[in-house]
Amino acid sequence: MTNSPPPTDGDNRYKAVQHKLRTLGTAMDLAGNELEALLRGMRANAQRAEGLAVDIANAELDRTFVEMTVQVAAALDAAAAEVQNLHATGQEVAGLAHDARRTHARLYEALDDVRSSRPERTPKPGFFAR
Repeated sequence: MTNSPPPTDGDNRYKAVQHKLRTLGTAMDLAGNELEALLRGMRANAQRAEGLAVDIANAELDRTFVEMTVQVAAALDAAAAEVQNLHATGQEVAGLAHDARRTHARLYEALDDVRSSRPERTPKPGFFAR
């Protein structure tokens, strides 16, 4: 994955949160694309291993080699199923990150526009709680 989410740093300003959520969503989308490619490759390799097991059996080699090749194919199928689960989870996280960014914008964008467009400095959040 080439684009990793930024570390949490306690910066909760509107634009910083928007950037973090956008970066997380984009990173998860990219990871999803890579997982799809991995899944296709694993399934193709599992099919090749199954075909190879048939070829080994037809060549009348020792049954041990056929069984080991079948086990490899089964392991690749099982791993592909887990990658598919991971991909689905990643898609869900990406969708939730995009939804959170939109919700955050809907709730706080207007306030940020007001605060950032006026020339006077405003107190930091929590200032009046003292």
